[in-house]
Amino acid sequence: MKLKKIFLTIFVLLFIVTSANAEIGSNDKSLREMFQNNEAVIYSVNLRTFNANDKNGNGIIDFNLGETSGSFINAIERLDEIKALGVNTLHLLPITPVGKIKALGTAGSLYALSDFTSLNPQLMDNESELSLKEQAKLFFDECHKRGLKVIVDLPSCGAYDLFINRPDLFKLKEDDSPYVPSDWFDVRLFNVPDDKKLLTSDIFALHKFFVSYMMYLGADGIRADVATIKPYIFWKELIKFARSKNKDFMFLAEASENWTTPATDKAYFTDYKKLLEAGFDGYYGNYFDLKNWKTMSQLSESVLNQQKVLKKYPEKKSVIGSFETHDEVSPLLIGGENFSKIIIWLNATLPLNPYYVDGFLQADDYFYEYSNKKASETYTDDEYYYVHQGQIDIFNFSRKPGTDSTILIDEQLSAMKFRNKFLPQITKGTFVPLKTNNEKVFAYQRMLDKKSVVVIINRNLANSEDVIVNVKNIKQKSKISFIKQQDGIELVKSRIIGKLRPASVVVFSVE
Repeated sequence: MKLKKIFLTIFVLLFIVTSANAEIGSNDKSLREMFQNNEAVIYSVNLRTFNANDKNGNGIIDFNLGETSGSFINAIERLDEIKALGVNTLHLLPITPVGKIKALGTAGSLYALSDFTSLNPQLMDNESELSLKEQAKLFFDECHKRGLKVIVDLPSCGAYDLFINRPDLFKLKEDDSPYVPSDWFDVRLFNVPDDKKLLTSDIFALHKFFVSYMMYLGADGIRADVATIKPYIFWKELIKFARSKNKDFMFLAEASENWTTPATDKAYFTDYKKLLEAGFDGYYGNYFDLKNWKTMSQLSESVLNQQKVLKKYPEKKSVIGSFETHDEVSPLLIGGENFSKIIIWLNATLPLNPYYVDGFLQADDYFYEYSNKKASETYTDDEYYYVHQGQIDIFNFSRKPGTDSTILIDEQLSAMKFRNKFLPQITKGTFVPLKTNNEKVFAYQRMLDKKSVVVIINRNLANSEDVIVNVKNIKQKSKISFIKQQDGIELVKSRIIGKLRPASVVVFSVE
């Protein structure tokens, strides 16, 4: 697509977007405001598997047997279920077309973007009379009817297919071959200018088109995949462009305090602080390190450091509870149901926006029996079922994530009920680490006005731990209400005393 045509299409899309936004009620709180205030509860989904129908239970969608993969249309069937979990925001993993050449998996990786200007045809319901664009628009509309905001993923690199069609978009070696970032063998590195050439470049125009297209469909924000891989000026100008059309459009950066090096020696590296400065509303933080944290000081150091950094910016910023993402191994494989329950309560009570991946609350360990076996049928040039075992499958037409277990769902419902009851304390309250005699116990208080909530967690998944926790602001007439209690734990004056069972969680309020 020529540059002039791209800009013309962007103009038409933005006219439609601006007109549509004018009809939105002024009392409708935007996703950006929700996120900045830690009120977004985000659920990440791969629409290709979200409501797939695997009739024979082999984990793979056999289209020749009448099985169906996920689509924009059948995804609507699950929206009420997800809403009932306390979720108010969906994060859609990429919905752009995927590459088929030098591909990973029999359907192609969701992050191997082959076209900025259209939607993934794999998400089309062929039984519907609607066009693919109309099906997508219907899905976004149905989300909004239920009060669900929508974040759409923006892949960071291009598929080899796109390189073949548009080599001018990519950073090239001396032999004119493209750079492979890190070990992402199915994608190639875009050539993004970091000077005055940026605004007139085709690659920037295509990103503007993508943002405009997502606005047209009804997206409330963008999640930038590996945001660190593009320069500061790129994000500053793209966010400026988006906000000129919709000041409430939210931007979430996949970035972390722990990421300090580029994906390849030829890639840019923009750290999370510069991304926030460029206009991003938030980032991932380093909560995926929970699997390595064994002491309260590790948790409190992370939270307090984040709070300190976020306060430096004139506009509100926040983070997501990135304890488990599509790039992380299932918590069930790390520490079982008890570890997963800890994640649920940390998500519900820390100063962040809770975040879940489809299948986590349904107790999925993302174990796929077909992993890396030769496929009976493929839709790419990869003849094997490529899988990151233990992570949600983003490479094949595969089963719907989840199991029949409701243990974690029940825990989530309990945690969300508590969170909603004490939302001011949790979203606005001060985070106060509590003094304890045992570093293996997480203990903190969320304080606002004359109310607070106290969270005490035994991080030791294998053994019980004796603990004494000093709680703040408990007076003789204070009203204490236990929301989650364990036998043998007592409140004596202003101290919690007792023996915590492995992975035990105790939560109470103080008024």
